[in-house]
Amino acid sequence: MTEPLRVVVADDQALVRTGFRMILTADGIDVVAEATNGLEAVDTVRAARPDVVLMDIRMPEMDGLEATRRILSGAPDEPRVVILTTFDLDRYVYAALSAGASGFLLKDVTPEHLVAAVRTVRAGDALLAPAITRRLVERFARRDPEGRALHRSLAALTPRELDVLRQLAQGLSNAELAERLQLSEATVKTHVSRILTKLNLRDRAQAVVIAYETGLVTPTGG
Repeated sequence: MTEPLRVVVADDQALVRTGFRMILTADGIDVVAEATNGLEAVDTVRAARPDVVLMDIRMPEMDGLEATRRILSGAPDEPRVVILTTFDLDRYVYAALSAGASGFLLKDVTPEHLVAAVRTVRAGDALLAPAITRRLVERFARRDPEGRALHRSLAALTPRELDVLRQLAQGLSNAELAERLQLSEATVKTHVSRILTKLNLRDRAQAVVIAYETGLVTPTGG
């Protein structure tokens, strides 16, 4: 029998914390702790060592973005962080991804979606719709105009892995990548895994950001 998935909920609203706890607990997910502000979230996560953190953006003492940066700043057993907000603003999504978050949810998420989101990021996948991913990264990614970042970050990748990363940055699923590159889905999964390992990335969300920030993929819109 596998160990229950362990979650910390960080939000300054008691009703949000209670509601999320009820939803997750009902589905067999263990909410091991709660936090009411960013500073408390950092300490709580370090003590509780959860698999996933549900992190509000706007909290007192320290916001969720800075708390996420601190939580993901080098610990060997870093949890996955899903950012929660009532504000559907691109700049928050991109800031969250840049801070290392694996996903982004609005607080009015359905119970089913919340549970699926926690399980998805725990499994190592990113939690962003492809269209949103493209739009926000194209708008906010900071590219190196001299290409130094491209050479430094992506030199370890093979030509095929670079091809996979280019397509992945368009928000394609593994099945779509396999069809476009005329590879098996298993082969695509292997390539994606190697890309993440070589670039020391947590998941596909970070891979999309890197593809734009290094200039491997360039924005298509203004």
